[in-house]
This record gives sequence, C-alpha cells and structure tokens, in this order.
Amino acid sequence: MTTKTLAKKIAQLTLTKKASSVIILDLRKLTDMTDFFVVCSGDSDVQVKAIADAVIDGAEQLNEPTWHKEGFSQRQWILLDYVDVVVHIFHKEMRKYYALEKLWGDAKIEEVEEKPEKKKAIKKPAKKK
Repeated sequence: MTTKTLAKKIAQLTLTKKASSVIILDLRKLTDMTDFFVVCSGDSDVQVKAIADAVIDGAEQLNEPTWHKEGFSQRQWILLDYVDVVVHIFHKEMRKYYALEKLWGDAKIEEVEEKPEKKKAIKKPAKKK
C-alpha cells in the first residue's frame, strides 16, 4: 500500500467516529521526516480517544501497526505515528492553538469528507393486472 493510500484510509477511519475538519498534509516535498500528516479534531477528550482507538484498530486490520503513540493520558492531542504517515487528533481548542496547518503552510492540503453511502435500489413487486 502506498503512503498516500494509507493516509486516505486513516483519514476515513477518523470519520467513523465523527472527526471534524479532517485534512491530509502532503509533506513529501518539504521534509524527509514523514510523507503525510493526517490532522483532525474531536469535540471532547472522550471523542479524541475514540477517534484514536478507531484509527489504531482499523490500521491493525490493514496490517499497519502503530509505531509510536503519544497523548493518551491528556487526550487533548493524540499523536499516532505510522512512520510515513503521522496522525494528529486534536481537541478543537488545542488544534487552534498549535495550528499545524499554518506551521506547514507550504504543504499541499487535501480536505477529507465522509463519502455518502450509496443507496441500494429496492425492487418493487410487479403490479398485478
């Protein structure tokens, strides 16, 4: 799996717990530290942890173990490191304070939104004559 695909899959995992303002920062041309940041917000410390747990569980199912974790005790900013993709899950107020989007302002930013579910067509019974 490419690092870009992994970043997109992780971004989708954050949305399963209703993360808001989900973005992917492409850092490949700016640093060799990592390829992508996935950044998102939660409304409460409980939601921030739930988002992190969903990412960890989903990534494990993709055979992508978490290399490093930080922030589980405070739950204001949880960092999950997958080496080439680093996930930042912020409480909304902390995200404003740290402003990673401004710090990495030269990065290409992709906004990620929840994909609408496709509705299945329901066959109607044939009318009797």
